Amino acid sequence: MSEGAGDPGRSDEDLWQATVSGNSAAFGALFTRHAAAVHRYCYRRTGSAALAEDLTSIVFLTAWRRRHEVTLDSVPVRAWLFGVATHVVGNSARAMRRHRDLLARIPPPPVAVDHADEVAARVDTDRDSARVRAAISRLRGPERDVLALAVLGELSYAEIAAALSLPVGTVRSRLSRARTRLRADLDSTASARSAPGPPSRRGSDQATVLPTTRGDLQ
Repeated sequence: MSEGAGDPGRSDEDLWQATVSGNSAAFGALFTRHAAAVHRYCYRRTGSAALAEDLTSIVFLTAWRRRHEVTLDSVPVRAWLFGVATHVVGNSARAMRRHRDLLARIPPPPVAVDHADEVAARVDTDRDSARVRAAISRLRGPERDVLALAVLGELSYAEIAAALSLPVGTVRSRLSRARTRLRADLDSTASARSAPGPPSRRGSDQATVLPTTRGDLQ
């Protein structure tokens, strides 16, 4: 999914006002401008390119359907779209948990040929990002959403505050707690994987370094 300017001569606010009036071309320009970033965020939250495509479509469909209900006088359009995406991803995660619970009640299939080595080779390059995603999913909801928007969505403090309708100070405190808990979680899982075998290539005493955020969330 490519990222483009989407009618570069007009601001997001102008395009949104035109969208509210039913101008589909203006909405298309907003889609062109922000769809790639929303898709990237959804992919980083879910780890599935196909699911991220579906969720991105839902985000923009929701935006179009709610165009008459939402006033974005003080909220950047980009931040609001990420707020919608956070809600959509959360709903998807709950639906997936219900689906897994249902599958767990079905008797297991016959044992198949073991392709573990082949699968492990393909998954190895995504191991760190998958660990981060899994650790983020274990955080409390309010902290999880703030950290996901910061680390996976690359939003600033102000943008996160706008996306979640929170004061900037609340965003800062939640993000600080979330980063502390995430680091402890990642360090714990790294230690569990390395014991009792030999030290990992990175060294068992090396602290986990969290992904950086855009502009250090200025």
